[in-house]
Amino acid sequence: MGAEVETSILANGLRVVVLTDMSAPVVAVAVHYDVGFRSEPPGSTGFAHLFEHLMFQGSERLAKGELPRLIQGSGGIFNGFTRPDATVYFEQLPAGALELALFCEADRMRAPRITEENLANQIAVVKEEIRVNVLNQPYGGFPWLTDLPPLLFDTFANAHNGYGSFEDLDGASLEDVQRFFDSYYAPANAVVTIAGAAAPDAAIGAVERHFGDIPGRRAPARPSFAEGVLDGERRAERVDALAPLPALALGYRVPDPIGDEERYCATVLVASLLANGSASRLFDRLVRRDRLAADVGAMWGGLDSAWTSRDPTYLALVVHYPDEGLTDRIVSAVDAEIEAIAAGISVSELEPVLAQLTSEHWMQLDSKYALAVQAGFFEQQRGRPRLVFELADHLTAAAPLVGEVAAEWFAPRNRAVCTLLAGGAP
Repeated sequence: MGAEVETSILANGLRVVVLTDMSAPVVAVAVHYDVGFRSEPPGSTGFAHLFEHLMFQGSERLAKGELPRLIQGSGGIFNGFTRPDATVYFEQLPAGALELALFCEADRMRAPRITEENLANQIAVVKEEIRVNVLNQPYGGFPWLTDLPPLLFDTFANAHNGYGSFEDLDGASLEDVQRFFDSYYAPANAVVTIAGAAAPDAAIGAVERHFGDIPGRRAPARPSFAEGVLDGERRAERVDALAPLPALALGYRVPDPIGDEERYCATVLVASLLANGSASRLFDRLVRRDRLAADVGAMWGGLDSAWTSRDPTYLALVVHYPDEGLTDRIVSAVDAEIEAIAAGISVSELEPVLAQLTSEHWMQLDSKYALAVQAGFFEQQRGRPRLVFELADHLTAAAPLVGEVAAEWFAPRNRAVCTLLAGGAP
């Protein structure tokens, strides 16, 4: 599988990627801004996510509510999300509505409606989202929000709560918001990706028409967020008053996804061997055979994908289990499985893992917006949008390093262990 890939850069610095696939009359647009949780200074936690919300409150030529009405009225879908290293907006529509999506995205890149009223109501919305998704939810935010990051990292940029504190959100001023927009929402700090039934020249021409007159501004220099590897295991625990069962998170620092790509790919294989589905080693041992746990899974950077963050990042193994007295046995079982992988595994065991990862990757890319979003990440962070079609080959090439990576990067000295104690009803 693949698509024709064309790239271009407008005079104002905006990067454009077009992935042409005429197999269905559908097109998706994704806009990646190089700003995320890590970009927030102390005292401004949650600001990147707050600004994501503000971008849906109208723009120069679109009143509040017009973007959803236009996109959905054309048979499309839309959304946005914030990650440690990017904020992303996307639409998927019938191919004939491409220019509509580009108009909407260009209009809010040019001039979102930044007003006191919009700021106040979106601060309230984000705070309510935190209440619903974190504060009033069993296991809310565990372990990605406030548990593993401050254990695995030492700097504010990497360790803080990206959802934000109520105090910091309430302290956001209109001047702060405008300064944030001026700094990070410049064309030169963004990538527009189009995937689906769009001819390259016509698509790039359409981007030029809609985005080309947005004034260019210098993209902010990205600071280094690098941290040294851990010098020993770190542990913490907390009580969740709403959780019915205890939970355990083991977070492992991993190689640089870009600067050490081959070893990073090997960690993806290790993670899949350990915790990707009911055929994985830890599910078989902890759930099926030893009956120590109710479930086990893996999270990249505490979120949903191994391919959306730069260095430093981490893998989290998350286990829910019936009795906190089993914690040490579970940790020992995880260590035993990692040691077995480090000692060497057969090609026959890796083959189904590679097949599963490859199948999941291609099935995801059947969605044009998923294709646009992932290719946009690879352009934004690596300048390599074609990697979206080459990823399976890179994973296969990393297979010989699985044992070495398991021994080096999944050792106890390179991890944090967080135990969530249940305080809810049984």
